[in-house]
Amino acid sequence: MLKIYNTLTGRKETFEPLVPKTVRMYVCGVTVYDECHLGHARSALVFETVRRYLQYCKFKVRFVKNFTDVDDKIINRAKELGIPWQAVTAKYIKAYYRDMKRLGIRKATVEPKATTHMADIIGLVRTLLRKGIAYRADGDVYFQVEKFPAYGALSKRKLSDMQAGARVEVDERKRHPMDFALWKAAKPGEPAWNSPWGPGRPGWHIECSAMSMKHLGKTFDIHGGGADLIFPHHENEIAQSYAATGKELARYWVHNGFVQINQEKMSKSLGNFFTVREIFEKWGYREPVTGEVLRYFLLATHYRSPVDFSDQGLQEAKRALDGFYGLFQRLKESSGAKGPGDSQLKQSIERLNDGFRQAMDDDFNTAAAIAQFQELRVEVNRLLVTGLSRKAREKAREALRSFGAVLGL
Repeated sequence: MLKIYNTLTGRKETFEPLVPKTVRMYVCGVTVYDECHLGHARSALVFETVRRYLQYCKFKVRFVKNFTDVDDKIINRAKELGIPWQAVTAKYIKAYYRDMKRLGIRKATVEPKATTHMADIIGLVRTLLRKGIAYRADGDVYFQVEKFPAYGALSKRKLSDMQAGARVEVDERKRHPMDFALWKAAKPGEPAWNSPWGPGRPGWHIECSAMSMKHLGKTFDIHGGGADLIFPHHENEIAQSYAATGKELARYWVHNGFVQINQEKMSKSLGNFFTVREIFEKWGYREPVTGEVLRYFLLATHYRSPVDFSDQGLQEAKRALDGFYGLFQRLKESSGAKGPGDSQLKQSIERLNDGFRQAMDDDFNTAAAIAQFQELRVEVNRLLVTGLSRKAREKAREALRSFGAVLGL
């Protein structure tokens, strides 16, 4: 029975989809103003693996992952490069797909862009204004957090304790310092769309609510993203969505941990920041690092725990994969009709398959699942010495392929 850790409740819960054997899942994608860094890659990999396992368990999965393609960062990057903002987004969407392909990450069912959902976004803002939960201020539109009593439930914060500090610029037009923008009035030289309250562009948070509900309905099963999105992004999504529809946006809120360098969060300011492309290029000069190696390395840690990125970790992942592929090659060699180890192999495969399922059912514990995968490799190697028939060898290969398919290996 699959259990998922729900950030909203702070505990593991038995997964019960709204529609039997069907899963609707939304994951916040990248803001396309720069190349993907390892943190982006980890989040994409985690939720693609979640989808793979759900499909392995015979669920039909509708997976939506967006692109934020209008944002302050995109506008600033366009000014830096002296090119149209649309050229910036096109460039980095292309780079994103290049990186995902190298990592073996499949596309989501739908990958919407904010700029193609303006009617949905404007409609949602209009609803919030009509209900008196949002207000206008000089062409901007803000969500009034004090009108949503449950604000802070996801991040475990109390509105009364929240202070307008470094992360929230004080604006005298706001009724509360934590009120957030649903719509930003147009500024000279910036992209803008017409709306009933004047030209402008949407705030970041409302984009995801509009896109997720457009493609998955007012309530869906899983909403995912990096832990850095819990507050304010996902907190604000919950508030504005419930305020608009009277329904919970998602039943399970799932967040992956950070990537670290020497136990410090990877960041540009610390100078320990790597894009996915840089990792392939830098480590590739010493010894080829494939997307599969990076994938194995990231999955060897439970998704909610931080990953400490290191050359040693990559080399260990490469050695492990070399061991699997070496075994796979040896299993291709023919043998007799019978083998002394055949019956034991069958028992081992059944036992380790159960262990693999139990690991993944325990909040998608890929680290424990990989341990079962490794044990299968050791066991098959041992039984090869004893002797395995051709049929048994093929059964072993099938088991390796089955485990590997869930992990994308």
